[in-house]
Amino acid sequence: MPRRRHHEEHENHERWLVSYADFITLLFAFFVVMYSISSINEGKYKVLSESLVGVFNQPERSVKPIQLGEERPRTTVPARASSAEAGEPAPTDDLKDIADSVREAFGELIDAQQLKVSGNELWIEIELSSSLLFPSGDALPNDRAFAIIEKVAKILAPYENPVHVEGFTDNLPINTAQFPTNWELSAARAASIVRMLAMDGVKPQRLASVGYGEFQPVADNTTAEGRARNRRVVLVISRNLDVRRSVTGVGSGNAKPDSALLRAGMQSAATPTAQVPQSGAVNPPSPAP
Repeated sequence: MPRRRHHEEHENHERWLVSYADFITLLFAFFVVMYSISSINEGKYKVLSESLVGVFNQPERSVKPIQLGEERPRTTVPARASSAEAGEPAPTDDLKDIADSVREAFGELIDAQQLKVSGNELWIEIELSSSLLFPSGDALPNDRAFAIIEKVAKILAPYENPVHVEGFTDNLPINTAQFPTNWELSAARAASIVRMLAMDGVKPQRLASVGYGEFQPVADNTTAEGRARNRRVVLVISRNLDVRRSVTGVGSGNAKPDSALLRAGMQSAATPTAQVPQSGAVNPPSPAP
């Protein structure tokens, strides 16, 4: 029987191409990741970062540390000493102090008619154009909004006045999965500002948000200028909780400081008393807003 010949296999000199192709693929993926990191949106990153911090550092789940020494407020406004202890005349009205501080801090925006401060003896309003804070048709704050709201929060933090944020839109319809109507868009924008204020040091118990949609315009929606004026966010700082409840029911644009509101009280906002936790409790229950 003839012996079967064994054919020698030729050596493959092109196997290096497989490793080279894998290297090129990994290198491409590396540059894609580097590009995505370099072009990250600062506003979205801050929202994600603050959300993660809020989840893992909720005050209800952590023991409040013991304060050593005197606690300083997070603000550049000097601490207001008690007139009885200092032997000085009674301090000026809180609402007037807040309004003056806002006018001083945002003079350029006021001159550009992008921010307006107004009010009366019961509440003051800080009106901001939505274009300062949000992209068109969205409730995610832009990069500039963080700097603006941080300055507002530093002014409001030392006081105890209730704050509610009102969201308004123009009458152009919106119909997306996230915002079926202008109701949802205006409410989401107001809630975004409330959350930013709380992150920047304003007590959450003082805050509330409400969306009025397109139904409380201050200008004619038939013109581009009028629609721009109607797209706004208004921070309403009330003298006390009774005034805030009265104003929120109809909106600051429709509320009038009439006799009914005056009966709600001219008293300044009272400083909330600290609640002592019961035995075995880590934290006291949150007070009702």
